Amino acid sequence: MLTLINISFKNILKNLTLAVKPGEFLVIVGANGTGKTTLFNVISGAISPKNGKIIINGDDITNVPQYKRSRKISSVVQDPKCGTVGEMTILENMNIAYMRKRYVKNSRRIIDYFKEKLSVLEIGLENRLNEYVRNLSGGQRQALSLVMATLADYDLLLLDELTAALDPKTSDMVMEMTNRIVSHEKKTCLLITHNTKYMSSFGDRTLEMKDGALMKLA
Repeated sequence: MLTLINISFKNILKNLTLAVKPGEFLVIVGANGTGKTTLFNVISGAISPKNGKIIINGDDITNVPQYKRSRKISSVVQDPKCGTVGEMTILENMNIAYMRKRYVKNSRRIIDYFKEKLSVLEIGLENRLNEYVRNLSGGQRQALSLVMATLADYDLLLLDELTAALDPKTSDMVMEMTNRIVSHEKKTCLLITHNTKYMSSFGDRTLEMKDGALMKLA
């Protein structure tokens, strides 16, 4: 599904190679500054590698600009405030995410679809569609960002340090919801985190980023 071949970027990524199977939930751990976010930026197209190839579902996207890659790649960043607009309602935020590929009216069918998506979180947001997002907690906003990332069609979901801005209790809650959503979506997902607590509890496979390369954990 996703193949990286000899990816290099400055002195951060060094001939990195990776193969991810369709539907796999891959967790990448590593200390801060080891290149995890750089790797995600290369995959998403935010930065271009010095050399190497990026292939998704057989298509070479190495030189495809970021805005075109967004048709295949969806992502959630670590700051909950970056993925949502506080001065808009939950419904309005979800409409924006859904309109990445579609023209949307607030029809009953669309609202029911949004409620169905939110219900997977099991925190009641499906009953609060008209509430302003600024009233949600950090964990709730991050959970909403995660659902919004799955609304439009995508092949690959990138989750960048989802819990970095959250307290330990909320972090555990968000990770549980993440696992639930990824399992429900059955799409390919890469999660990066510096928190080794999660490496044995979540995902199908865990790799460690170290010295610009990915390796199996001992």
